[in-house]
Amino acid sequence: MASVAEIKCINKDPREDPYHSIVNVGGYVTSQWKLTLSDAIGKIERNEWRFYVSRAGEQVWVEVAVSRFGNKYLKTEADGDEPNNLLSLPECP
Repeated sequence: MASVAEIKCINKDPREDPYHSIVNVGGYVTSQWKLTLSDAIGKIERNEWRFYVSRAGEQVWVEVAVSRFGNKYLKTEADGDEPNNLLSLPECP
């Protein structure tokens, strides 16, 4: 059974450029954690972890998507092609 964690922050470089993907995702419970994009995608694909973001008090699940160019990225189930729920999160330290 997969472990569950809330993504509370991201790193994206450059931050405002919509054409570059998220580099890291992170969060904190008792301690801070941060994963590279490829690590997070791998953990989801191997069913080791499930990630979500909180929106309006609800859990919105994060999933792996594939761009039209064949690149894997993360987005929430509620997003269209652009991962807006993730992109709206604050920057990870």
